[in-house]
Amino acid sequence: MARPEQVLLLEPQHELKFRGPFSDVVTTNLKLANPTDRNVCFKVKTTAPRRYCVRPNSGIIDAGTSINVSVMLQPFDYDPNEKSKHKFMVQSMLAPPDMTDMEGVWKEAKPEELMDSKLRCVFEMPAENEKTHDMDNKMASSLLKSESSALPQKLMSSSTLDDGEVKKIMEECKRLQMEAQRLREENKQIREDDGLRMRKSNIMSQHASVGMKREEGLSARSIALIVLFFVLGVIIGKLVL
Repeated sequence: MARPEQVLLLEPQHELKFRGPFSDVVTTNLKLANPTDRNVCFKVKTTAPRRYCVRPNSGIIDAGTSINVSVMLQPFDYDPNEKSKHKFMVQSMLAPPDMTDMEGVWKEAKPEELMDSKLRCVFEMPAENEKTHDMDNKMASSLLKSESSALPQKLMSSSTLDDGEVKKIMEECKRLQMEAQRLREENKQIREDDGLRMRKSNIMSQHASVGMKREEGLSARSIALIVLFFVLGVIIGKLVL
């Protein structure tokens, strides 16, 4: 027995278009309208459930109303040479008047009560991105050809060149490590020399300060002695006279 014709009105009717770039989530809306005077149960299914997130993916559309379904394509590496084979199916049936368990209604539904509509997925990439992608492929291809023609076939097919490069890198790392060690030792020696110079400078400053104090003490003592001798000389001179 043929299935009944779909009562829901789908917009779009035949295909879901996803426009790139596909480095992030791309969302397409699917509108489901119920033009009948009865409630309609619906389910949205896909052949690639891991690639899409559908919200809501099932529910009830009241009579004379509509609902928007968001179909979110997850990020992936786009290949313009690969045509999408993904498909979606909108399955529906008229809701019983006394429905309480929607899952139970789906399980008990007879094949002649089910209606479905199929949509295919179409991926579109902006023209400038396609041109850039093609140019990148051409440039990579031409660069590979030029490198292949410049290097001998023997080097291209052996791993000697890779081993030599690894050896050079290891030698360079070792040289840099030795240079860093030498700089650390020089820096340490400079710090030690600076500390020694500072200690010598402090000692010399202390000696100079002591010498100056001693000279100041000697000068004061000499002046006192001169004054004392002068006073004694004056006194002795008066006694003699």
